Amino acid sequence: MASSKTNVTKTSAAKAATSKRGEAQRSNKTGAAGYLHGFTGAEQDRLYHQARFLEPRVHEGLPLRRARRLLEIGCGVGAQTDILLRRHPDLHVTGLDASPTNLARAAAHLKSLPWARGRWDLVRGDAAKLAFGADSFDSAFLCWILEHVADPMQVLSEARRVLRPGSPIVVTEVLNATFFLEPYSPRTLDYWKAFNEHQIELFGDPFVGAKLGNLLQAVGFRDIACEVKPIHLDNREPGERAEFLAYWTDLLLSGAQSLQKAGRVDRTTVEGMQKELQIVAHDPDAVFFYAFVQARATAL
Repeated sequence: MASSKTNVTKTSAAKAATSKRGEAQRSNKTGAAGYLHGFTGAEQDRLYHQARFLEPRVHEGLPLRRARRLLEIGCGVGAQTDILLRRHPDLHVTGLDASPTNLARAAAHLKSLPWARGRWDLVRGDAAKLAFGADSFDSAFLCWILEHVADPMQVLSEARRVLRPGSPIVVTEVLNATFFLEPYSPRTLDYWKAFNEHQIELFGDPFVGAKLGNLLQAVGFRDIACEVKPIHLDNREPGERAEFLAYWTDLLLSGAQSLQKAGRVDRTTVEGMQKELQIVAHDPDAVFFYAFVQARATAL
């Protein structure tokens, strides 16, 4: 039987190709860098609301029952960290993020939680070059982070390196091609197209959820399961539909400043989108559909 090192070596060509792609993105799109949603206090508040709003869909049934030392890559403001600590009382979470602004907010938030006391650490660092040794953790959690990085394969490769053999990893990611609204909303769709294209300009990937299986396999994970999680809201659940449309409107508007600054949209498009979303919210036959992907795997 081939060793895990042999299996990983077989993927070196694929990893090198992805790394070259990331380098090409950086060289071809000079000047584009950053997080599309920004780092304002309003955006940080939105992240806490998003985490709580999507908690049942993201956190139910995670394979963390035996986990004790979890690495959360891209912890941001600690919104998911909060939920992980609350749901798994035996867990210690090390949160890693590149933004000092977000980490400061995360520290303040986690210090306010009685159940989190003494059970977390925050580290500023590069997800593509983790400052941890091999076998440092027995679980890993990534949520809405690979969409924002140039080389998701390198990030997952680093996660595998620092995990003990047999450790679970959970990766939750966007699949923005699935977005659908009824009634037809052309300004919103124009805005959404610009939103996704700008994310690509910032070295991200708004469609990375569909690629998680390939990425995890390429860097040496096994027992990979990818679950498509649809959000399909219509007249069957009008209350939840209304709540989700309000949440989605906030998400879209969080990128408006960055998109206008980049020249991707103008004020007319933003205002048109807002008007359309109000029409959808008050339409008795409105339909909202979106799907994301959650992958679970085991480190070799």
